[in-house]
Amino acid sequence: MAWTPFTVAAPTGATLPDDTVTYGPCIPREDSLKLLGDVSGKRVLDLGCGAGANAVALARAGARTIAVDESAEQIGHARAAVDAADLRVELHHASLAELAFLRADTIDAVISVGSLAHVADIGRVFRQLHRVLRTEHAFVISLPHPTFAQLDPGVLDGLRIRHSAFDSQPFPDEDPRAGMFNRSTSSLFVELGRAGFRVDTVLEPAPTDEGGPHWSQAMAVVPATLILRARKEGI
Repeated sequence: MAWTPFTVAAPTGATLPDDTVTYGPCIPREDSLKLLGDVSGKRVLDLGCGAGANAVALARAGARTIAVDESAEQIGHARAAVDAADLRVELHHASLAELAFLRADTIDAVISVGSLAHVADIGRVFRQLHRVLRTEHAFVISLPHPTFAQLDPGVLDGLRIRHSAFDSQPFPDEDPRAGMFNRSTSSLFVELGRAGFRVDTVLEPAPTDEGGPHWSQAMAVVPATLILRARKEGI
């Protein structure tokens, strides 16, 4: 279970902790941020679970965890992590926008760390999450910060813009962030609002020693992660 630059995938990178939810590399974790609160006994959806570190952390905290990922390989890693921890997690290999296996208004909280950066129609995902979440319950999304995503992560002795803030196309194949969409904070607010969510928390955490080593020097001076917490509004 390890960080790659923009995902919670495995097996490359620094080992991810599985004792508390981690929202990104080198930033405070759930035990400090307290975005989810007490999850004991609650049904929590880990959307884009990757190798399962956060799913394990949620289950350790007593959550009835449902973990979904589009990659069969990552679901395999997650299953191995859950088994090794001797915990129960409901695992699904499925599209992040196809949650028909979940009934409406049955989920108490949702987290998605990094995975939605690779989804073209993020509004469709938000609408599905609005359907399955209980009213006024929270959805916490963590994504690469749009300012950081403009930078060339390979430059070690200074900052260089590599990607336009106004380019809506995914990063090209030759970029380590290939297939990732760089979304502005305003566009995320718009899509969440259209789906029926109200944002109540916006975080741009400064780097810490938590969550593994910095993988780019730029992380020391530019926020690498954007975290939003939104709540489902009623009709």
